[in-house]
This record gives sequence, C-alpha cells and structure tokens, in this order.
Amino acid sequence: MRLIVHGGAGGVPDDPEPRQQTLDEAAATGASQGTPVDAVEAALRVLETDPAFNAGVGGAVQSDGRVRTDAGVMTSDRETGAVAGMDGVEHAVSVARVVMEETPHVFVAGRPAVDVADAFGVETGVDLFTTETRERWADANPPEGSPRDHLAWLEDRFGGTSATASNDADLSDHDTVGAVAYDGDRFAAATSTGGRWFALAGRVGDVPQVGSGFYAAPAGAASATGAGEDIAKATLTRRAVGHVERGLNAQSAAELAIEEFAELTGSGAGVIVADDEGVGSAFNTDGMQTGVAER
Repeated sequence: MRLIVHGGAGGVPDDPEPRQQTLDEAAATGASQGTPVDAVEAALRVLETDPAFNAGVGGAVQSDGRVRTDAGVMTSDRETGAVAGMDGVEHAVSVARVVMEETPHVFVAGRPAVDVADAFGVETGVDLFTTETRERWADANPPEGSPRDHLAWLEDRFGGTSATASNDADLSDHDTVGAVAYDGDRFAAATSTGGRWFALAGRVGDVPQVGSGFYAAPAGAASATGAGEDIAKATLTRRAVGHVERGLNAQSAAELAIEEFAELTGSGAGVIVADDEGVGSAFNTDGMQTGVAER
C-alpha cells in the first residue's frame, strides 16, 4: 500500500514539527491497512482527532457558532460517498464511507447525515471545540439576527482566498486534510474538513463535492485543499486526475493542475495526486505539509 496525506494548504505553521509527526503517523497508519478505502479512512481518522488540523476536533466555526464537518471518499471504480453540514461528528470520513457502502446515494447532508452516523455506529454529539477555537469565537463578536445580519458580519471576516491574503480568516483556516492510496490495483481518495472560519451557517465548500475536493478513477486519484469556493468552481481534483489520464505522472499532474487553478482563480490551493507509479503534490500557498508511507 502506498499512501500520501496532506494537512492543508495555507500559511506556514508556527511549530510545524508536531504536525509533521502526526501526518507521518497518519500515513503509516493508512499504509498498514488492507484496502485503499481502509487506508484513507484510517489515515484521516488520525488527523480528524488532532486539533492542529481543521477537520473534526478544532474545526472552523460558522456564523451561528457551530462547527460542522464535511467529507468525501471515492474509489477507482467510481464508488462514492459524501456528507456535509454535520454538527458534532468528529469522524466525517467514516460517515462518508457509510454513505458509499450502505446507501444507494452519493451525498447526504445536515441532520439526516448525523442520524446516519448514529445509526451505523459513528460517534455523534462530540464537542468539536478546543480552548483556542472557543476563545477565538468569543472574541469575534458573534452575530445575531437573520442570515442578512450574518452576511454583513462576515463580510470582513470570511475570505483569505488569494495565495497572499491576510485577514481575520487567514489561510491557516484551510487546514483541510486528505489522503490518497494505491494498493497496486485500486485507488481511493478521501478529504475531510471543518470548513472555513466565519462562513455563513450552512456553508459547504469543495471538500464533499466530487471532482473538487476529492476524485478517483482507474488511472489515479487526488485530494485538494485551499480556497473551497474556487476549488469547486475549477474542479481541481478532476482536473489533476485528468492530467494523469492524459499521460502525466503524479507530480507533473499536480503541478499543472495548481498552475491552471491559479490562472483561473488567483486563489490559493494545494493538491496531492497518486498514479500507478508514485505520488505527487503541489501548492501555491506559503505551505502545505504532506506525509508519505509505503508498505
């Protein structure tokens, strides 16, 4: 099993070594699994538990003061599951897998997705706040009133979409996690996130959208991170895997996809890619940490 994980594209963390250790642990955990789907799920569960990343515990807070998690998973035979807008669910990747394997659907959202998690033994009702995120939210003068009032409040807070942006919702908020695995026969890709800080309540970004936050096909697979609205508009992971299908190796495909993304959107993002010979990664933000393991 060969696996690559990412911990989000954005700013350079103040203390990158512990994050790198966790990414390496996640990669090793995933690479020890028996199937690519097992591999990407196991890897992301490690990262969803670590509050240093924006997935699961420590996720971003939306304008109504709630942390909602999203995830998607896909295999090279195009089996797919995705979930979004789940309040109190730490392991969104596991719920996405349930949707893929246990339902006839691709995407389940909101409270019904939480109910699916509960019905299939994925823990719900988890407090996803940390001391730091609770303090940051309290200091943000949270809004009241209608969605119009929330939109006025987040106008100067939500953003950070460019590769050089610096504001209240800076690129450190993009620490979405993702994994891509290959066992010599099959690929799987998965991505999980807590969203973006100061987004309108109910906002869903690229992560659970097929071809945007994650994508897998017989030729390869990819997971993306960064400015979610723009990733969705550019279908970044489908673009990257398309380059593999046209004969580029994983590294060249990642680099070209990010180059095209930057030209199209002017925004910041990163992508990891696997093909049948290796893995690659590229980003146009200040940093994106990855971990790779093979067993």
